[in-house]
Amino acid sequence: MRTAWEEAGWEPLGEGVARRRMPGWDETIGVIAGSAGVMIVDTGASIRDGADLRRAIRGVLGREVTHIALTHPHFDHVLGTAAFAGVEVFGAAGLSDLLRRDRDELRRDAVRHGLDPEAAAEAADLLVRPHHHVHGELTVDLGDRQVLLANVGPGHTAHDLAVLVPGRGGAPEIVFCGDLVEESGEPNAGLDSLPQQWPAALDRLLALGGEDARYVPGHGAVVDARFVRAQREALAIRFGVPPAS
Repeated sequence: MRTAWEEAGWEPLGEGVARRRMPGWDETIGVIAGSAGVMIVDTGASIRDGADLRRAIRGVLGREVTHIALTHPHFDHVLGTAAFAGVEVFGAAGLSDLLRRDRDELRRDAVRHGLDPEAAAEAADLLVRPHHHVHGELTVDLGDRQVLLANVGPGHTAHDLAVLVPGRGGAPEIVFCGDLVEESGEPNAGLDSLPQQWPAALDRLLALGGEDARYVPGHGAVVDARFVRAQREALAIRFGVPPAS
């Protein structure tokens, strides 16, 4: 029998935890429900995406999103944030300043990748920057569930945030990785990536989740620690990073 999440087009990952692979750019959106709060991990590529996500989550849970965690500052992960009025927004330290400073570049990047120019301009104009800045680790209380936000970058960008959801009843922990990990293609190293530091960021990610965790990439299928470790080694070779001493 299909769950309410599956009926709404989401993939259940554990009790009160699900994710959706968005059409278009295949970015992953996560949702974590506690007794006193609901967190969404990333918000999609436009205000329309964000509004659709908000309605879908409300339709399953019967309540509103209360917290947003932004994994990194790329358009397909942040431009839907303005659809969540009054919600507390969290990001890695420095993300807020970057989004303020590079708002026009974010809009241009979205258009270059195929987003409608008017939708990109609207989302950039109304972009909500993080209210809470994660320097190391920060625990967010969702009532009966504690979610850990960890600033594990830099790597894919200078502001990479991971979201750890502790397992319940012997279930494995779940780690939302953002684009530090990609399964559906080779990890994208753009001009804002720090490739020499990326393997170390994956070391921190693996230390956060451990061997038994389920790792949720920014794009693609859910993977395990072995996959993350292999991608870490491939990145080290690709960018000529010497082995850790």
